[in-house]
Amino acid sequence: MPFSIRLDDNERELVNAYAKLHSISVGEAFKQALFDKIDEEYDRTVFDDAYREYIESGEKSRPIEELFEESGL
Repeated sequence: MPFSIRLDDNERELVNAYAKLHSISVGEAFKQALFDKIDEEYDRTVFDDAYREYIESGEKSRPIEELFEESGL
């Protein structure tokens, strides 16, 4: 799906420099940035949900050393 983005001269220079530095096209630079941002937000949402569930469960964490001892490590 093609799209266009309006950039001022400074933004355009920055994007072109970034793409050149990584030997990718400007389009690929935007695509990577978009999907990196989506991935980060998704991961954060999953973490926030899991952490909220953990807190609401009332469970308590324990030191990793206890797990190692129980596992014979």
